[in-house]
Amino acid sequence: MSHNETPGSVRIRTDDGNEWRFASIQKAARFYDCNRSNAVAFACEDVDQLVSAARRVLERDDLTREQRQEIAETLSTRAVSFDVETEVSVTTKGEM
Repeated sequence: MSHNETPGSVRIRTDDGNEWRFASIQKAARFYDCNRSNAVAFACEDVDQLVSAARRVLERDDLTREQRQEIAETLSTRAVSFDVETEVSVTTKGEM
């Protein structure tokens, strides 16, 4: 989206069962110690970086499967879940 296509404001619905959104935005504003608009923007940018970092940690070779599963469970949230899968491959002599 180019700069001239950026809207002047963005509305976030907080009625009809979405009241939790306002509470979450308020928590983010307290966490970042800023206004609600900046808090939403900071959280949106941070989530991408945090998920990428978590993925890198979970892909490390020096962790056991149990450690990876524990980390995945710890980092999983309401909106993001991490699953650890084990891939086993078999190569026969004929395939070498």
